[in-house]
Amino acid sequence: MNIQTKKDNDALTIVVEGRLDTSTAPQLEECIKNSLEGITNLSLDLSSLDYISSAGLRVLLSAQKQMMAKGEMKITGANETVMEIFEITGFSDILTIE
Repeated sequence: MNIQTKKDNDALTIVVEGRLDTSTAPQLEECIKNSLEGITNLSLDLSSLDYISSAGLRVLLSAQKQMMAKGEMKITGANETVMEIFEITGFSDILTIE
């Protein structure tokens, strides 16, 4: 998995590439935790994400909870496979997906 961050004032975009699973979820969790200082708008670009497991979903849910207290979070670029996982798990009702 590859993670890139782009910060613009109080907005942060995190681009996630590859597979978000049990072995890579802690890496994204750490990145989010260390990057949210002063951020009120978090965008997760999943356009290059091939797969997401329950561990990855847990990281997204945790980020959503953190951002609810300080601003907003949105998911962009989710492909058909990832969207299907969001829909099956009910995450499509919880997360803001564009």
